[in-house]
Amino acid sequence: MNELDAVFAFLVALAVAAVTTPFVARLATRIGAVDEPRERGLAARATPLLGGLAILAGVLVASAIWLPITDETRGILLGAALIAAVGAIDDVIDLPPQWKLLGQVVAAIIPVAAGVKVENITFPFLGAIQFGDVGGVLTVFGLVALMNVVNFSDGVDGLAAGVCAISAVAFSIIAFDLGRGGAAVLAAIVAGAALGFLIHNFHPASIFMGDCGALLLGFLLGCVAVQGSLKTNALIALVGPLAILAVPFLDTGFVIARRLKYRRAPWSADAQHFHHRFSRIGFSQRRTVLYLYAWTVLLAGLAVALRFIPYTDNHGNIDAAWFALLIALGLVVLAASIYLVVVLEILKLKRLRAWQLRRADPATTEHEIDVQVERELETGEFGAVAPPPPPDAAPAQRAAP
Repeated sequence: MNELDAVFAFLVALAVAAVTTPFVARLATRIGAVDEPRERGLAARATPLLGGLAILAGVLVASAIWLPITDETRGILLGAALIAAVGAIDDVIDLPPQWKLLGQVVAAIIPVAAGVKVENITFPFLGAIQFGDVGGVLTVFGLVALMNVVNFSDGVDGLAAGVCAISAVAFSIIAFDLGRGGAAVLAAIVAGAALGFLIHNFHPASIFMGDCGALLLGFLLGCVAVQGSLKTNALIALVGPLAILAVPFLDTGFVIARRLKYRRAPWSADAQHFHHRFSRIGFSQRRTVLYLYAWTVLLAGLAVALRFIPYTDNHGNIDAAWFALLIALGLVVLAASIYLVVVLEILKLKRLRAWQLRRADPATTEHEIDVQVERELETGEFGAVAPPPPPDAAPAQRAAP
């Protein structure tokens, strides 16, 4: 299999998913699989679920044409069908968490039993580490974790589909360079199916992928990461997937850490995801997903650069010029990541700017605060932002500089 196969497979998966999605939307409406507006959600109207079935259709059709019929391929596609079914049932009747987790574990076991597992990994500066029989267990755990990472981050029109499509393209490029043609074509198929669905899911979405689609995309990206990267001895094997999927990993990590901090169940729902924070500081849904797409592109681009920029001669000798270019790219990605995380997670810009502006002029109106925050977000020029004093501080302390 070559790059041309991947392009054709991508286009077929895209077309099948795009054509199938409206029919799935009508089916979901007919059987009552509809997401109603909720206080913690950003949707303004009732929207059909089950979009993952259209993604699955695109994946199955393109895979039947281009992927070789091997035990591993059968395991991946059977597991994909099972997890899509589990997600679809959850979209219709809202499965208890333990039953949904059981379905995820069973779906993950199927490809692992067929050979899709990590038996060793190469750590930078440490070399190869053999997992032996534990590799299968670790792979199941990783697949289940990634399903939930994608599912947790799916909360605004077009976000999960777009981020997963970008990630799949990066995985395909890296897998081809590592000589993993089958995984590369599967990644291209996943990207095409996600983009075909995204045509109908970008804001304002006419359909949501639901757990059906989010769990499916997480499962497929996990299988692609194992087959196309983690099963090789390349240094990019571990770093690549972590960089490519950093946005959903960070989002889920922040949210779960906050839930544990306040002694809440990790799977409980709240409004603390990145897209909720963007909304609270005034971003539209379109702008939110475009920012997160851009962040994903930067991180995925860095992962691809790590594979293709010849910063060493493979014998431990560093090429100074290429290494400097890699460092520069890394600093750009780091700066962009810090900007987004600081605005979303540390500064809580609007609240603190309101405190600052009202401290300078108590007559400042809410509209004036909104205008000032919007200007700073547009230009990227922020004044020095210091946290307000604690609520129980004395009046004299509040007035202190």
